[in-house]
Amino acid sequence: MTASDKTCAHGAAPRHTLKRAITRAVFAASLIALSGCQADELGYGAKAERPLPHAIKAEMSAKQMKPSDPILVRLFKEESKLEIWKQTRSGRYALLKEYDICKWSGELGPKVKEGDRQAPEGFYTIRPAQMNPNSSYHLSFNTGFPNAYDRALGRTGSNLMVHGACSSRGCYAMTDEQIQEIYALAREAFRGGQRAFQLQAYPFRMTAENMARHADSEHTEFWKMLKTGYDHFEVSHLPPKIDVCDRQYVFDAEPEDENARFVSTRACPAYEVPERLRLAVAAKQRADDEKTAMIVARLQKKREREEKWKNGESAMAKLFGPGNEAATTADGPAATGPAPAQSPVLSYATAPDGTPVPAPNPERDDLTTASTRKGGFFSSLFTGNESRAASPVAPASERPANAPLPQASASQASAPVSQAPSGPATQTADAITPEEKPSPKKAEEKTGSKVSRMVSRWFSFGKN
Repeated sequence: MTASDKTCAHGAAPRHTLKRAITRAVFAASLIALSGCQADELGYGAKAERPLPHAIKAEMSAKQMKPSDPILVRLFKEESKLEIWKQTRSGRYALLKEYDICKWSGELGPKVKEGDRQAPEGFYTIRPAQMNPNSSYHLSFNTGFPNAYDRALGRTGSNLMVHGACSSRGCYAMTDEQIQEIYALAREAFRGGQRAFQLQAYPFRMTAENMARHADSEHTEFWKMLKTGYDHFEVSHLPPKIDVCDRQYVFDAEPEDENARFVSTRACPAYEVPERLRLAVAAKQRADDEKTAMIVARLQKKREREEKWKNGESAMAKLFGPGNEAATTADGPAATGPAPAQSPVLSYATAPDGTPVPAPNPERDDLTTASTRKGGFFSSLFTGNESRAASPVAPASERPANAPLPQASASQASAPVSQAPSGPATQTADAITPEEKPSPKKAEEKTGSKVSRMVSRWFSFGKN
């Protein structure tokens, strides 16, 4: 072997060693890289860099949008909705997609202080620095609370986010899949040149119906101010320019003096809103205010009717319910309160042989006679004629043969006695006196059965 061979031989070993070392280094680097790309149910790769789904790209294409076009976000608490609006080729914004908010904390109304667990309401600006790719809630971005308006009112709070994990303590929580898509939309807009996007957080959709339903809320004036910004976007489909002065939001305002500035705690400088936009917003607000007033009046009448109904039910419950003082208990009637009404008692007289005979009862007779008069002909079919119904004693045909006659009253004894008609008298064991003797037609009714009398009276009606 020549020296050169030895050299080649000795030189070959280092080349193989170097190759193995490089292979090991590349493998180690791959492991390090993979350890930084944690897999989850949504895929591989850094969460903040995952591409937009093909479906939403197709939706953007159909609506004349590009991934790099600017976005705007709207939140509605009561409806639990988050909307992504995106600029179209026309320059105006259109709704790209609506998401269901998984959770939001607190209740309707603004966030006031640290720890009240309220999700904020208002107009906020989101810049790239507020995006958090390393959030413990999958991904997130900070809302920017408190803004200039919140600080002017002394409101406090921190780390109010829109994030994943579906868990909220003053934030707006989405699912991991939702926040990953929303985050990617914002990322692409920033990369396309948008320097900040607007976040509009509302208690509910600012319609006339919703404003009427919440007209008695302590936050009504605050919500009316938010509605002005809502209306600016609704009529223009352009993000309104937001300023704060005199502790109020102002929208699309341009100072008349170009050197004037809007300061949140100072009086507003003289400003104007573009004429076309101002007129459009004013027309919308007039129509909404009229509709709101009508709905409020209708709701007020409904509440008044419900209140009257409740009062009526309460009065009926007091009158007939278990608390009624006149109610009878297991031990007898209650000690206090009006006595319960008693049914008329049928009293009896005594015949000479000691047999009880019903005595006249004026109260019962008056009631029976009155009911007969009210019932008319059809009532008499079932009750008999008025003289029979008013009589305290049943007619002879309905009395037992051996029943004694009632004693004549003093007025009957003094009344003149009419002569019986000529011809043989056919007295029965009842010994009917001449003045009590009925006409042949009445005698026939008394001797017949009740059903026969009813049928006879029915078919004889109108023949006389």
